[in-house]
Amino acid sequence: MQKLSIIIPAYNEAKTIRKIVESIFAVGFPIDYEIIIVDDYSRDRTYRIAKILNDKDFKHRILLLRNDQNRGKGYCIRRGMETATGDIVMVQDADFEYAPSEIPALLRPILDGKTSVVYGSRFLATRKPEGMALPNWAANIFLTGLTNILYGARLTDMETCYKVIKREVAAQLQLKTERFDFEPEITAKLLKKKHKIIELPISYHGRSASEGKKIKARDFFIALKVLFKNRFYA
Repeated sequence: MQKLSIIIPAYNEAKTIRKIVESIFAVGFPIDYEIIIVDDYSRDRTYRIAKILNDKDFKHRILLLRNDQNRGKGYCIRRGMETATGDIVMVQDADFEYAPSEIPALLRPILDGKTSVVYGSRFLATRKPEGMALPNWAANIFLTGLTNILYGARLTDMETCYKVIKREVAAQLQLKTERFDFEPEITAKLLKKKHKIIELPISYHGRSASEGKKIKARDFFIALKVLFKNRFYA
């Protein structure tokens, strides 16, 4: 029986961490699963709430980690992957832009032996995902298009959070990034190794910077650097 590891990187997500964890536990997964929360040295009550969830609400069914300083989303994911015991790994953002109820559908192609990697695409069901600001939309479209040109791919959503991957495949990629550049790095390395990526449509409910969205304009340029570096110099 296979097992899924759901990694939740969290930084100052006190408003949503309880809701996202409860939503995951409410899903009827087709396989066993574990939840790994990696708190990135939050300054609010994120870690305290997660600890209460684990100690009281869900009886130690969550693996809770905390960084000793703020390191970034990519670092948290890599730490979660190193700790994971599942055969399949994926990331769940703590901000509730992605719906955990859609995860079982993303698992199916891997469980059926069709691929080792599935991406949940925000652009397959609609051209303009709900709540996605125009600059973010344009950046997503451009970076995905550039990825396709550089790596000969046909993706629609390179930057998606929902990347479901066999753990053994992820372990071979030697991931190094620590911030939001995790997305272009893992995609570039998967494509260079010729892994088949199946995309399936997912819903998306974006949030604004005032609501806590953390990605910045500079992360666009960092993503460009990562894509070119992995294509020509790695």
